[in-house]
Amino acid sequence: MLELRPFNTLGGAHHGWLDAHHHFSFAEYYDPQRMGWGNLRVWNDDIIAPGTGFPKHPHRDMEIITYVREGAISHEDNLGNKGRTEAGDVQVMSAGTGIAHSEYNLESTATKIFQIWILPNQAGDPPSWGAKPFPKGQREGFVTLASGKEEDHGSLRIRADARVMAATLKTGETADYRLSEGRRAYLVPASGAIEVNGVRANARDGVAIVDEQVLRVTALQDSEIVLVEVA
Repeated sequence: MLELRPFNTLGGAHHGWLDAHHHFSFAEYYDPQRMGWGNLRVWNDDIIAPGTGFPKHPHRDMEIITYVREGAISHEDNLGNKGRTEAGDVQVMSAGTGIAHSEYNLESTATKIFQIWILPNQAGDPPSWGAKPFPKGQREGFVTLASGKEEDHGSLRIRADARVMAATLKTGETADYRLSEGRRAYLVPASGAIEVNGVRANARDGVAIVDEQVLRVTALQDSEIVLVEVA
């Protein structure tokens, strides 16, 4: 079963420096029908104006994955980590017992990100941060960006029963993804337009997926797709 969640139905707010859209209940947006999807709790579609960003603030017991669609985001935290994550790259923050961080767009153009929060397998682990490039033009089908599975070598590690994937498809290209029994997925085209198991999704639409064994994604336009598989 696939449920399309069109971009224009998402919650959100425009704060001037931040244009935020929420696939699930977050901050002042509350929808009891959209409280999460399995252990996926947050999927925020953020556009951050140049020279602005999120000042230092705390998190705990959450796996936070930032996928940069355009521009770059600069990270700094109280563990001493600093980094600049560019479009096509991914950063992962395991908040654990507690971490305070800032995220700024220090570029001259807007930065566009997906910020994805996944509930961890357990509370109270030490906090950590890491980042890695995943060039958009070097992806063969779906590529694993972050995973809690030991067998997913080369991906960023998260402490959750989940996997974050991405694919870059030219018009007419197809990529398949197989879901294990009992698993569910949430898929968003970052750009372009796709058809997944007969359902069309345009850029920034969400597709909630359950009780499907194979996802067949066909690009109707040049497309960049992010998919999260969860328990």
